[in-house]
Formats: sequence, structure tokens, C-alpha cells
Amino acid sequence: MNEFLEHLKHSFRNLLPIIAVVTFFQLVVMRELPDGLASMSLGLLVVVFGVALFLQGLELGIFPVGKGLSNDFARRGSLPLLMVFGFCLGFSAVVAEPALIAVATQAETISEGRIDGLTLRLLVALSVGGVVAIGVLRTILGQSLHWYMICGYVLVVTVTFFAPPEIVGLAYDSGGVTTNIVTVPLIAALGIGLAASIRGRNPLMHGFGLVALAVMVPMISVQLYGIWVYSFAEVADVASAAAGAAAFVDAQVVEKTAGSMVLGMITDLAGMFRDVAPIIMVILVFQYMVLQKSIPHLPKVMAGFVLVIVGLYAFVVGLKLGLFPIGTSMATQLVALDTFLWVYLFAFSIGFATTMAEPALIAIGSQAEEAAKGKLNGNRIRLLVAVGVAVGITIGVHRIITGDSIHYYIMGGYTLVIALTAFAPKYIVPLAFDLGGVTTSEVTVPLVTALGIGLATNIEGRNVLIDGFGLIAFASIFPIVTVMLYAIIAERVMRTEEGATS
Repeated sequence: MNEFLEHLKHSFRNLLPIIAVVTFFQLVVMRELPDGLASMSLGLLVVVFGVALFLQGLELGIFPVGKGLSNDFARRGSLPLLMVFGFCLGFSAVVAEPALIAVATQAETISEGRIDGLTLRLLVALSVGGVVAIGVLRTILGQSLHWYMICGYVLVVTVTFFAPPEIVGLAYDSGGVTTNIVTVPLIAALGIGLAASIRGRNPLMHGFGLVALAVMVPMISVQLYGIWVYSFAEVADVASAAAGAAAFVDAQVVEKTAGSMVLGMITDLAGMFRDVAPIIMVILVFQYMVLQKSIPHLPKVMAGFVLVIVGLYAFVVGLKLGLFPIGTSMATQLVALDTFLWVYLFAFSIGFATTMAEPALIAIGSQAEEAAKGKLNGNRIRLLVAVGVAVGITIGVHRIITGDSIHYYIMGGYTLVIALTAFAPKYIVPLAFDLGGVTTSEVTVPLVTALGIGLATNIEGRNVLIDGFGLIAFASIFPIVTVMLYAIIAERVMRTEEGATS
């Protein structure tokens, strides 16, 4: 109970920046109180409670199981078995991911069926499964992540150059939404547990990186799919795209369930269990049928998984009640102002605030601090990532406002990332790329998606399919830049100080 109360206090402190941003823009810029203020306040309290439950559940269930399975497989010494487990875990964690389902449905709607939603989901899930298996192999062999990421993103940039504009933003967003509030800690626990159990492996250098690979490869596969699709299909109609986008935002913001409120809550909670069920099935099959071992402290682990699901449900419900309605309406209100300056300021502020409140980032920051053994500070990492997300979303909003092509922004951003990867200290590269992935989770994705589509819908001359997507990509790129820049500068300062003392 004491641990839960600490998580509760921590969750409330993390949401304060969001409350401050919303309050400032409503009272100072809009100069009016939003409708449904009581509902929004209740939603924020539910978010605080949900995050606390989620973090408690992680410590009780997901982290111990992930690390335990990794240790058992490492002791088995079977590389094929480990890679099969990695593939199944990656595939099951993504194929039922709610954010991916939403993006795939949206893409099918506004492309008038040229992009098939189920095909897109399977393609992304297969990509993640395959790349997690490769990431497990990298950890076992003790290979540096540098060349994986440099070669991978050179391929990403090359494919982006040839990809049609309709698919680029969607492809990068599809890569971003593969890393959610449940899958990130589980995949990270797999990598860290595996590295910790193999002699000669460093948990910081070899344990992190699976999330980064899971973000990168879907970007390539979806763009290749888009090149094929748009070579044999007609151009989508802009008007129908806008209508589809509006329907998507409505579904994200005010998703309604037929019947009573209690029935709706039970249905939504059952949906959360359904989304996590593939992950649980993979764990049970490998634990009991392959390893033929029982799960240690099973009641405690089961309680942890229940807390994760209930906490996640409360978190999402709280966001819908508290932040989604005002976030969507504010996008429209800000565009209606005389200057876009407030749009830029809101983009920066909300990017920073939502990232500071991101539960997956809190979890990864704590794991990184533990793995680094005092070399890194979890709160400093979160601050660097939040600044990167804020800068990235601001640049992405600027692209929508000006109507510039996303190609050059994305290619320029990842060219910078590739260059920094070559110069950054090896210990920081896996973590930096993983942090770029965890910024696109349950808090950031819906708010950023609503902002991008809202701007593209309300600014004349913008195509929702081309301009509405892509903000998530910007939210992923720039945290990698800020974290690696910090590590490069910190290492040079340390060398200078050591040279001066000697």
C-alpha cells in the first residue's frame, strides 16, 4: 500500500505540467472556461489513479515474468527457441494493439480502401515479430546496435525518397504506435533480462535496443507496401479523406458504447483484456509447454497483470473524459486566431507536458537508471526526451501550417540521427533509440494525432491523408537527437575535466 501511495503521488506530480498547459491556454489565450469542466477534472483524477495502478502492476507482474523467461531461456542455451519466443512475443504484442488498429482503420477509410487495414496490421505485426527475433540474436552475440541502426535508417531514408506522399506519414506513425504502454516494458524486460543473464553482456549496451528495432522496421515495410499499393490504385478523394478523418477524431475523443454506462465500462474493460490476451497466451505457452515450469509467485504475478489492465483502462477512460475533448476543440480555436504563434506554443507545450506524464517513459527511465548503475539519472532522461518531443511536434506543426513535403523533413531528421549515432558513446545508442519509441504511447499518440488531423482539416489547402499524419514521427525523431547530443557533450566535458586534473 505504501508503494501504491508513492506511485499515486508520483502520478499526480507528472500530470501537473499538462494541467498547467491546458489552464494557461484556456484562461490566458482563449479567456474562457471549457465546457464540461467537472467531467474534465474527474478525468484527470482517474488518469492519476490509473497510472499508479499501472506502475504497481508492472512491478508485480510484467517485469518479473519478462526477466524470468529471459533468464530461463538463456540457461537453456537454445538460440532457435529464444528467437521463436522473441518473434511470438513481438507479433502478439502488436497485432492487437489498439492504437495500431485505430491507425489502420483510419488509413483504410481515408484511402478509400486502397490501403487494407488488416493487411497493414499483419504487416506491422510480422515486422515487429521478426525484428524482435533479430534483436534477441544481437543481444546473444553481443553485437553493437550502432550498425544495425545506421544501416537500418539509411534504408528508411532511401525508401522514403521513393515512397508516395500519401504513405510516408502513415508509415512513420505505424512504426511509432507499435510501442505502447504494455509492450514497451515487456519487450524491454526481455532484452534487459537476457543481457543480465549472459556473461560478458552489459544490460545498458546490449539489453536496450529491442524497442528501437520494433519502431524502425515497420517504417520500411509499410512504405514498401505503400509504393506497391499506390502504383496500381487511383488517388484518394480529398473530401472523403476529410470526412474519414473527422470520423476518426470523433471515435478517438468521444467513443460511445451502446447501452448503460456500467455496461459500456464492462465492455471496454473486456476489450482491454482481449488486447492483452495474445501476450498472456504466449507467456503461458512458453512457460508451461516449452520450459515446463510454473510461474514463481503466480498469484502475485496474476494480480500484477490485472492491475496493469485495470490501470490502463482507467488511464484511457480518464484521458477521454479529461483531455481529449479540450485538445480537439483547442486545435480548432487556435487555428481561428489571428496568428499561428499560439499554435506553435501550444504544440511545444503539450508535447513537453504529455511526454513528462508518459507512463512507459517513466518505466524505461527507471530501468535505464538501474541498468546504468548510477551512470544515468532517470529524471534527467525524461526531461531530455520531453524537450525532444516538444521540439519535434513544433517542427511537425510548422510543416502542416506551411504545407511543406514531409519527405525532406523526415529524411533530414534521420540523416541527423544517423550522423549522431556514429559519434555518440556506444552505451547511450540503444537507450536513445528506445526512448524515441516510448514517446509514442497512450498519452502522446491520441493527443498528437488529434492535433495533426485537426490542423490539416481546418487549414485550407491541406490534404488530411498527406498532411494529417506524421506528427508522431517527429515526436520519435527528436528525442533520439537530444539524448545522444547530451551524451556526446557530457562525455567531452568529462574528458576535458579528466585532462585538466591530470
